[in-house]
Amino acid sequence: MTETDHRLWIRNPLACSDPGAAGGIVVTGTRIVEKVAGGQQPHQPVNETFDASGHVLLPGLVNTHHHFYQTLTRAYSPALNKELFPWLTTLYDVWANLNDSQMALASELAMVELLMSGCTTVADHHYVFSGALVNAIDCQVETAQRLGVRAALTRGSMSVGRDDGGLPPQTVVQDEQTIVDDSQRLIDRYHQRAEGAMTTIALAPCSPFSVSRALMRESARLAENNDVRLHTHLAETEDETAYCQKLFGMRPLDYLEDSGWLTDRTWLAHGIHFNDDEIQRLGRAGTGIAHCPSSNMVLGSGLCRTLELEAAGSPVGLAVDGSASSDHSNLASEMRQALLLGRLRYSPSQVTHEAVIRWATQGSARCLGRTDIGGLEPGQQADLALFKLDEPRFSGAENPLAALLLCGAQRADRVMVAGRWRVTGGLPCDVDLDALMARHDEAARQLRSAI
Repeated sequence: MTETDHRLWIRNPLACSDPGAAGGIVVTGTRIVEKVAGGQQPHQPVNETFDASGHVLLPGLVNTHHHFYQTLTRAYSPALNKELFPWLTTLYDVWANLNDSQMALASELAMVELLMSGCTTVADHHYVFSGALVNAIDCQVETAQRLGVRAALTRGSMSVGRDDGGLPPQTVVQDEQTIVDDSQRLIDRYHQRAEGAMTTIALAPCSPFSVSRALMRESARLAENNDVRLHTHLAETEDETAYCQKLFGMRPLDYLEDSGWLTDRTWLAHGIHFNDDEIQRLGRAGTGIAHCPSSNMVLGSGLCRTLELEAAGSPVGLAVDGSASSDHSNLASEMRQALLLGRLRYSPSQVTHEAVIRWATQGSARCLGRTDIGGLEPGQQADLALFKLDEPRFSGAENPLAALLLCGAQRADRVMVAGRWRVTGGLPCDVDLDALMARHDEAARQLRSAI
């Protein structure tokens, strides 16, 4: 029997985010081929069943923004209790010493942590390239392929250092032709375009305060010519707004539009400080927003206007952000943070658990320009997260789906990517987790000792 003939019925989940799949789903190869209504049987015979009666079934969670390398600088004392700009300037000098070996370990640890939280598509925004770190994206591709995780990787960049009024040290700034040439190389070598793509490449100049206007415009041109997506940080803090007004004579969104970025090809990290008119412009353009609740709270950056952005037409996704600002890579945990933080701005009846699950799945997929992930519809990729409610935190919960967020789910019991189980029994397949953590922790100590 071939893989395309094998039919797996994930049967009768305890609860499911899609009411139409209350009886489970059927998987063949890499795809979902059938949703089963509650109390019903699949339309065609199956070869295998998985009893999901003790599991809550979700589409695989989709992360839209991260900095894998920052797992090496979690809870770093010199950077604690700072806002974004002083936090960055403190950490840039540490990150400038990264090497390829440390990058590989940081990426693996971040991807494994995301997988264990139910995340099947990981995104990373990497923009630190030093003399010792030149193959960062290449090693991320290799790691994602080995782990069997879907990856949206971005070729970030910084071209304006402290000598020219930017924030990063000159040791991590690259000349713009080097950035453009390497961006094209990565697209040509790794970007997959078909449905079910496991690896995609996007272009991601870091931020308005670390790249030039010329690089922003050239990145937009390159993305258009190669039909890839664009990503950057924008409107994260009021300091950034003041910086753009001083340097460019315009607000961050006006600068983005002037650079050719206000399109449905773009998704933005944070997107906090937009006014009413800007939200409408973003919505008309279809520009996505990667909402980063924990990071926004840790750095005191502000409250993203998620509901207004979504109502205007902007896809809203969810992101853990870098582990030096959120200090974790757990997308299940981030869903709870999004729920709680959203209710500081909006009514609880507006920011529901269903809405947040939608952000973490369908909304995030839209930010990445994908319709083949983020749901449980027949024809979509078989990317699934199954959670058990067998911990004390869930005892007494009446609504299993709401309990994932309200009671604080941390770890999926099973995770499937493209039809293959990648987490079973709460642990990643084919990974010695203890050994990985030991190597990663040693790499973190070495990086800190280089200062």
